[in-house]
Amino acid sequence: MKEVIETDDAAAAVGAYNQATTNGELVFTAGQIPLTPDGELLADEDVETQTEAALDNLVAVLDEAGAGPEDVLKTTVFMADIDDFDRMNETYASYFDEEPPARSAVEAGALPKDVAVEIEAVATIE
Repeated sequence: MKEVIETDDAAAAVGAYNQATTNGELVFTAGQIPLTPDGELLADEDVETQTEAALDNLVAVLDEAGAGPEDVLKTTVFMADIDDFDRMNETYASYFDEEPPARSAVEAGALPKDVAVEIEAVATIE
């Protein structure tokens, strides 16, 4: 059975989707962008700041689902410019310092609201 995950501690969904869904064993997050829980878009900030904001949203959604960064099995990082990879990766690594999850990182043609980074995850709920 599918359950919707929703928290005010992360940016609200801005379309026809939920922040995350779970079947009680796995949680699937929507892509998190650098949009604060208060609705402030950080698209003009550097990629490190945008990555931190996206990951803060991701962690808040995971927390609501009963998971944490240590429970993440796989992430996908979408980037507006793959040349920002090293800068994004430095911030990303600080969230997944022990046993990081599998990850794909790809350059996308365009991201929502012209942000530099969007991150989604699949995690296990114990």
